[in-house]
Amino acid sequence: MALVAGVDCSTQSTKVLICDSETGEVVRQGRAPHPDATEVDPAIWWSALQESSSGLLDGVEAMAVGGQQHGMVTLDADGQVVRPALLWNDTRSADAATELLDELGGPQAWVDAVGLVPVASFTITKLRWLAEHEPDEAKRVEQVLLPHDWLTWKLSGQSISPTTDRGDASGTGYWSAATGEYRMDFLRHAFGRDLGVPAIAAPKAIVGHTPDGIALAAGTGDNMAAALGLGLGPGDVVVSLGTSGTVFAVAEGPTADPSGYVAGFADATGRFLPLVCTLNAARVLTAAADLLGVDLDRLSELALASTAGAGGLTLLPYLDGERTPDLPDETGRITGLTRANARPQNLARAAVEGMLLGLADGLDAVRQHGVPVRRALLIGGAAMSPAVRAVASGILGVPVEVPAPGEYVALGAARQAAWALSGSDEAPQWSVAAEKAPDAADDYAPVRARYAQFRTGVQELSARQNKS
Repeated sequence: MALVAGVDCSTQSTKVLICDSETGEVVRQGRAPHPDATEVDPAIWWSALQESSSGLLDGVEAMAVGGQQHGMVTLDADGQVVRPALLWNDTRSADAATELLDELGGPQAWVDAVGLVPVASFTITKLRWLAEHEPDEAKRVEQVLLPHDWLTWKLSGQSISPTTDRGDASGTGYWSAATGEYRMDFLRHAFGRDLGVPAIAAPKAIVGHTPDGIALAAGTGDNMAAALGLGLGPGDVVVSLGTSGTVFAVAEGPTADPSGYVAGFADATGRFLPLVCTLNAARVLTAAADLLGVDLDRLSELALASTAGAGGLTLLPYLDGERTPDLPDETGRITGLTRANARPQNLARAAVEGMLLGLADGLDAVRQHGVPVRRALLIGGAAMSPAVRAVASGILGVPVEVPAPGEYVALGAARQAAWALSGSDEAPQWSVAAEKAPDAADDYAPVRARYAQFRTGVQELSARQNKS
């Protein structure tokens, strides 16, 4: 039995799975935490990878890294990290995103060039922020990598030139999924000069070896790895409820959405991955539980004790600002509160519904770009909540299935490693079990309409404040 390893370097932790390359069966696994922050010294990822993989790699023949997208890792001429990496959820570059949008022709010009409209999450905006706010550090930077690029390079013993893949590169803002080429003019404009960027490796490429001889596959971004781990097919749309919330599907052609709602990413197989990302997902439930002084299990029980629409409460869950819609300085808001509905169960229900309502908007946006939607696959920590499962199909408007609990980013990275090891034209077929979520009996159309009205009002207010 050939063994492969998949690594998930996420915002909150590093996970490592050791899998049978033929079946995908997980035979060993490890985990190590990361600090809760929006900027991190990459050395922490390296330490977490060593800790989480300790004693697990015996007999492993190939491995790959799935990493959090967009993170800016800057290296000097000697390959040393210049400053802590700015992560996807760091919103300090919001003004830089606005500047770049205006300077380079507006939304349509951006989607035509790179398939994205710049927001604070994307690497290119972080580079502009660095150039403007930390000019001494910026002068030292010779190369920019993404988290998975840096870890793959470290795993090689820094014996190879850094590489990336088309999936992760498509989230930078200076690489085009449609053309398969870097837009160095965009990078140069953002940073003020040229920087080194990693070469794009083919989906099934072996890019190097560890000092112990383990083959290193290309690796990819976390959402692309999750799609690979789940084995997405036509009509499958993933709704991921982790630290961030994402809606994505595999598509045969690139997408270009000048509204900025749908990001036109590439996937890890040579196809495309239209994706909507929100900053606020599972931690909305955690915050609500903390507010109510209960644990997550009790929060779910309270939510189920309420009814569709939470007694008239609507939560706009922008607790960490928001990426989609682009409201980085916004805060969470609640409307419809009265003495009659001011009950713990209604607040719990509003938190569950609010988290899902933003993602339902994302699912609609993906569908509007010609992506078929047959079912939604619900993954991530919050997908385990009975209340979330009970509400999901009603709010999302499609049948919902919940894959068996698993680390799908790490599993997708392991599947990519198995693909590289095999040399086959297609990735190995690994089966994923899924459980059907309940079909919602309630009509959520009024709930969605009320949420849309509230969201639109907040967006219009934000726009007026920005103009004044």
